[in-house]
Amino acid sequence: MSERTDLLQILYISTVSPRETVDLESILAVARRNNRAHDITGLLMFNGKRFLQVLEGPSGAVENTFERIRRDTRHRAQVMLSRRTVGRREFGDWSMAFRDGHAGEVYDLICARTADAHPNLRAELTAFARQI
Repeated sequence: MSERTDLLQILYISTVSPRETVDLESILAVARRNNRAHDITGLLMFNGKRFLQVLEGPSGAVENTFERIRRDTRHRAQVMLSRRTVGRREFGDWSMAFRDGHAGEVYDLICARTADAHPNLRAELTAFARQI
């Protein structure tokens, strides 16, 4: 993935729609394929009820991806927690990392991988990781 100087980073949270069955493997396969094609990196966490996702990459690509996500009926109440321009990728080698699993394991990994991330982003991600 190439580095760019004007990258957009969006952090959002959403809730699974009632009576919706989440097929995480399918979601991740499509997200990773699309993200590679559009030079988007990021992180997706799921706690069984809510998704927390970071998208970063070229502004137009991130905006288009986020708009597509907002229209997806599998989840609702999408709330953008952060939208900012970044000078470097904070998830540069993650085509779309995904974490669920055991709380301590996820929390430790997120703390380690976001040590150099923006403090507000790190706080949101680690707080969510504690809920997994």
